[in-house]
Amino acid sequence: MRDIFTSRREVLRMIGLSGAAALVACAPITPPTPTVAPTATATPEDKTLRIGYLPITDAAPLLLAHARALYAAEGVDAARPTLLRSWAQVAEAFQAKQVDVVHILMPTAIWMKFGQGFPAKVVAWDHTDGSALTVANGIASVEDLAGKTVAVPFWYSIHNLVLQLLLKKAGLKPILNGDPAKADGTVKLIVMAPADMPPALGNGAIAGFIVADPFNAVAEVNKVGKIARFTGDVWLNHACCVVLMHEDDTVNRPKWAQGVVTALAKAQVWARENRVEAAKVLSKDGGNYLPQSLPVIERALTYFDPVEYQATRAVTHTDWKNHRIDFQPFPFPSYTEELVRLLKDTAVEGDDAFLKALDPAQAHAKLVDDRFARVAIAAAGGAAKFGIPETLSRTERIAP
Repeated sequence: MRDIFTSRREVLRMIGLSGAAALVACAPITPPTPTVAPTATATPEDKTLRIGYLPITDAAPLLLAHARALYAAEGVDAARPTLLRSWAQVAEAFQAKQVDVVHILMPTAIWMKFGQGFPAKVVAWDHTDGSALTVANGIASVEDLAGKTVAVPFWYSIHNLVLQLLLKKAGLKPILNGDPAKADGTVKLIVMAPADMPPALGNGAIAGFIVADPFNAVAEVNKVGKIARFTGDVWLNHACCVVLMHEDDTVNRPKWAQGVVTALAKAQVWARENRVEAAKVLSKDGGNYLPQSLPVIERALTYFDPVEYQATRAVTHTDWKNHRIDFQPFPFPSYTEELVRLLKDTAVEGDDAFLKALDPAQAHAKLVDDRFARVAIAAAGGAAKFGIPETLSRTERIAP
């Protein structure tokens, strides 16, 4: 087992950063100040919860649970969540134990657990869907991306995987190095911080990006791009970000861990039933958890017009009847298993040898601990509150 990252070069290689961007991505992180000082009589369940998050709507349940004092209601003292600037910082802060819980890309959780050997557990899903492929206004179809450059937020992301499925369906080939050529049908993929994507699209540095909202909504509101395809229209109700906890906390602090997940589940129910109000709480005009304005956050949480998006083929599966983003905590085994299978055929930077030997079913069993989510679902009103089967099982639907 390796502690944190073997070197900073390793994480930078994985996310594709270099030079000044690398220095920013891995700048030292100031640990959040605990709201309760440790005492000699403190028990394992007295730990103050420290949450790290990227400023995207995927983080909504973790943030709303704090805003609505749901952690406190479950007996968990929680500091105000700490905003981090990149997925590199989220991963590093978590592995350095500067934060206790993060929302993180599910493929990244797989890489951290099996590629890095870090003792982490996925204890719940944070949300479903909530991402899209956004392209320049002059791009009419995925086929038009031939010879162009598209940004992804991280190599180990559902975004990179789904984009490559879409490119393959269009007869295009992703490349990670060199220059793309229209004649060869190649598309250059690069890693870029989500916040940098709309400006890069607007100034023509890239032809598209695939990422979580609200950055797709930012491009729409500012009219610098349009949505070519929602990821939830490629893989129905897929998990993008999951809730990651240190394995020792799940073992040594089960009551504390359960309180965290139950608060999260109750926040998910509230978010599903109060999307407009949730946008107000999250936006810079309300609780200021996210730096974007209310119109952008509200669009990301609520706007999924079937007439508009079917006309542009951003939505093709009209029978799926899903939302732009949704929330439920149960980590379905079928999803983890299919994700591992597809990752084996997804191009990424760095050494992916660990994936080749990874058994999908065993990967789920070792990475995911669903006992907290099961209890939380019951405490929040049952599976029907989340629109998921009472059996807590499903069949994956993938159709690029």
